[in-house]
Amino acid sequence: MISYLTDMDGVLHKEGEIIPGAKEFISTLRDEDIAFMVLTNNSMQTPRDLSAKLRRMGLDIEPERIWTSATATAKFLSQQAGQASAYVIGEAGLTTALHEIGWILTDADPDFVVLGETRTYSFEALTTASNLIRGGSRFIATNPDLTGPGPNGVVPATGSVASMITAVTGMSPYYVGKPNPVMMRSALNNIGAHSEHTVMIGDRMDTDVKSGLEAGMRTVLVRSGISDDAEIARYPYRPTAVMNSVADLVERIHDPFGDGWYEE
Repeated sequence: MISYLTDMDGVLHKEGEIIPGAKEFISTLRDEDIAFMVLTNNSMQTPRDLSAKLRRMGLDIEPERIWTSATATAKFLSQQAGQASAYVIGEAGLTTALHEIGWILTDADPDFVVLGETRTYSFEALTTASNLIRGGSRFIATNPDLTGPGPNGVVPATGSVASMITAVTGMSPYYVGKPNPVMMRSALNNIGAHSEHTVMIGDRMDTDVKSGLEAGMRTVLVRSGISDDAEIARYPYRPTAVMNSVADLVERIHDPFGDGWYEE
């Protein structure tokens, strides 16, 4: 039985507008009782917040079907360290995820420093994080994205801020979000799916396609986001298929590649 993991931005919506065909794609998954999960490297908002945001656009996806780099990070840390403490740089999406696994958030000798996305990175917080890491706290980051979209172009994102801390401490973080297959496997576990029977859909070669490939999934790269054919050609690996948007999947939801691979 086929299942799907799909990226959010550039696949289901772009710049606050639903991508044509996305609503029909999600409706078809529901009508055909196909398991799916929506993934995002956005760690700033909770799944509930993101669900409400999508609903305002006209796309109904429950919080339980949204897996963020923050929720994946919390799941990973819970499995790795059980109950622990962390100094956190990030927004409500990350702090809420860590509170929900019972972690203590503190700047007093924490077990971990956890870096996520925020639009208000401060020199004071980065200094505190750097000194805690130099003092022995372990360094985790939600995702390696170097930039994010901003009102006047791009803004520094988690990966570039992590590089600053690495330059000060000599310690590189462990990134949990895409393209780390850890995030993909935790999402698969959430829907009870296996990688061999799951398709990963995304608009980025460096995160979506790479993460699907490394987790053992077949992949669809859609042109509705940031990638075009010239961008795809730059990489040494390829998606299983390239499509204009998820609208192209609606009529072949059970057999996206036309080879009968996912037949029961």
